[in-house]
Amino acid sequence: MWVVFAFGSALFAGVTAILAKLGLRDMDSSLATALRTVVVLAFSWLMVYLAGLQEGLRHLEARAILFLALSGLATGASWLCYFRALQIGDINKITPVDKSSTLLTILLAWMFLKEPITPITLAAMFLMGCGTYLMIRPNPPARAEKSPASEGRGSASWLVPAALSALFAALTSILGKIGMQGIDSTLGTALRTGVVLIMAWVTVLIRGTQREIRRIDSKGWLFLFLSGLATGASWLCYFRALQSGPASAVVPIDKLSILVTIAFSSLVFHERLHRRAGIGLALLTGGTLLMLL
Repeated sequence: MWVVFAFGSALFAGVTAILAKLGLRDMDSSLATALRTVVVLAFSWLMVYLAGLQEGLRHLEARAILFLALSGLATGASWLCYFRALQIGDINKITPVDKSSTLLTILLAWMFLKEPITPITLAAMFLMGCGTYLMIRPNPPARAEKSPASEGRGSASWLVPAALSALFAALTSILGKIGMQGIDSTLGTALRTGVVLIMAWVTVLIRGTQREIRRIDSKGWLFLFLSGLATGASWLCYFRALQSGPASAVVPIDKLSILVTIAFSSLVFHERLHRRAGIGLALLTGGTLLMLL
């Protein structure tokens, strides 16, 4: 059953990236993260009360609280980095870097959760690594003159926040799996979302970007709200799968959201994949599916 939840997580995560990018236009990335986390938190606790899981708060152990809090901090850091990268870069390049957190997760699961790394796993990691490299490798310069806007999008300034997003996402998976042991995944998701919310708003207040709220139009609010709902659904599915399935298998399935993201980015943003990037996507997808064997 965890496989179904993992694929559900991938679907909602793919939609999240598109909705978030639509809502991020002309908006500070940290403010957008904080606002959409409010929606995620409300959605998560609604699910807790609808399922009658609030009684589980009485039985929480200190260890579970600690790791859920650490997982929430890692998630907050990953989000802030990811949406900063989305704001300044091409989604077709950012998403593969973010999804490369799978490689880090597999290594961390082997180190801390004692999950085995088999020859098939190594082959899958190699394919995913090659695919990621092909997708983010700069395209040959066009003969025509570039506009200042295209030059900004062609720079690699997005790479650092995208790479940090992958690192924190990998830590999120490991810390979350440890923290979810012994408690319901829906309740655990709601608790860690509270930590993410606090971290996101502290960042906003430090940067002073809360003043930009008044400038958000109705379209921006709509896409932030929808991306928050999609994120909440993705998290609930993801941590339900992570609770009963191996992290080294759940995470690769979740990363198949890249197919959804790239398909939508082609339709919505008209971001086209070059031939090399298409080969990279095929390798990345093949490596991910190989992890399921």
